[in-house]
Amino acid sequence: MFYALVHGVVKTDHIFDISLADIEELNRMAINGVPDITKLSYGTYPLVADTYQLLDSGSALGEGVGPLLVSKHSLEIDRTSEFSVALPGEHTTAHLLFNMAFPNVNRKSYYLFSEIEDAVLRGEVDAGVIIHESRFTYQQKGLIKLADLGEFWEKSSGLPTPLGGIAIRRSLDSQVKKEINSKLSESVRFALTNPHETIDYVAGYAQTMSPEVMFSHINLYVNSFSVTLGEKGRKAVAALLNTHRAGAKDFDECDIFIHD
Repeated sequence: MFYALVHGVVKTDHIFDISLADIEELNRMAINGVPDITKLSYGTYPLVADTYQLLDSGSALGEGVGPLLVSKHSLEIDRTSEFSVALPGEHTTAHLLFNMAFPNVNRKSYYLFSEIEDAVLRGEVDAGVIIHESRFTYQQKGLIKLADLGEFWEKSSGLPTPLGGIAIRRSLDSQVKKEINSKLSESVRFALTNPHETIDYVAGYAQTMSPEVMFSHINLYVNSFSVTLGEKGRKAVAALLNTHRAGAKDFDECDIFIHD
């Protein structure tokens, strides 16, 4: 999504200092107010809403994109409260969705997302919540899907599953925020129409070197909602955030989103 913006295909007067990190590290950086613009988990946004707003472009959101709960064994799902579970970070949307689906699980531990499959295979935990490329590799490693956390959200809410988005510092000039949103949307459109031009850039940072897995990942998580959330996407994000607040004052869409 960022290829065209980073490489000057999309023209802008702004200069970006690029830093890449695991999603949970990005979440912690946002909590500490470090970056001006950052990807973050929607599960983190309620903790940083006073500092950041959300761009309408650049989101990972859709149907059939949710985190999966997997295990080595076909465990009884109604006994989940007895499981020990590995999660990809305390502040991730995966953790938020897991808590919504299985609120009584107390034996939780946090791993780098790319290490969860192996932790389950080694027997360090009974089950693990996987995200990103792991969705396409867990069966090859002998793991079994116990539950689709996105499916749980979609059935209960009637809305697509919001995973992560791009946050921008509230204190920046409003015109700057709108311009960056527009330029990122243009960058995503370029990526969708020119996927093979971005492949070397993607491969340089991917967890797997398999082109099939990389393209499967991109095709699932980068979609029309990434270009613009639109009314439906913004409604889904707001619904997730307001569910997370558990009775506190609802987020106002006009206050949290930057869009045209």
